[in-house]
Amino acid sequence: MSDSPHEACGVVGVVTPDEDAARIAFFGLFALQHRGQESSGIASADGTTVSLHTSMGLVSQAFHEFDLRRLPGNLSIGHTRYSTTGSSSEQNAQPFRVAGSHGVLALAHNGNVINAAELREELITGWGCQFQTSTDSEVIAHLLVNAPGKDWGQRVAYIMRRLRGAFSQVVLLPDSVIAMRDPLGVRPLCIGEYGDGWVVASESCALDHIGARFVRELDPGEAIQINGE
Repeated sequence: MSDSPHEACGVVGVVTPDEDAARIAFFGLFALQHRGQESSGIASADGTTVSLHTSMGLVSQAFHEFDLRRLPGNLSIGHTRYSTTGSSSEQNAQPFRVAGSHGVLALAHNGNVINAAELREELITGWGCQFQTSTDSEVIAHLLVNAPGKDWGQRVAYIMRRLRGAFSQVVLLPDSVIAMRDPLGVRPLCIGEYGDGWVVASESCALDHIGARFVRELDPGEAIQINGE
């Protein structure tokens, strides 16, 4: 279903109490540039609104000072995309921002979901979802924002049972960041402390670059939700 492999993409998530989270995500992505050089994107949230900027090219080309100023809030996720033949378009740049029955979220994804075609058909015919791209990442985003469950823990558990493949991903809600890793632990994802906040990233070099302290790798099949508390 995916239009191309996404094995080497880089993802980062930031929760910080009093700093510009998008700027921290930018420097984290800069350290993950080797994982993807096709496009870059950052989404931020301030408790109520999810803002997004994506662009083709390297991180340093995709973002300028005025772009970061338009991404307010103390929550952020970012993505740098692996370049593959025939799939280079701004339409496929991540994170993806989608709306559904549980509000608005943004998602950045590294990996492959092998049953994405089946899930996409179910989301279109059974759930009424509309898609803008052919990527498995957008399938995951729509599945999560419409998933059954009384809270995000139950919704994440639902999609983790439905997704088949290897992935690590970060999700931005208006008031928190969710990070999750596939049950086999094929795709890397680690977490670190950043002052009174937290950072998750594909590789610990991103933590080092922004001065965060490495804590641990997420366990296979683990999902965590981080908010201001």
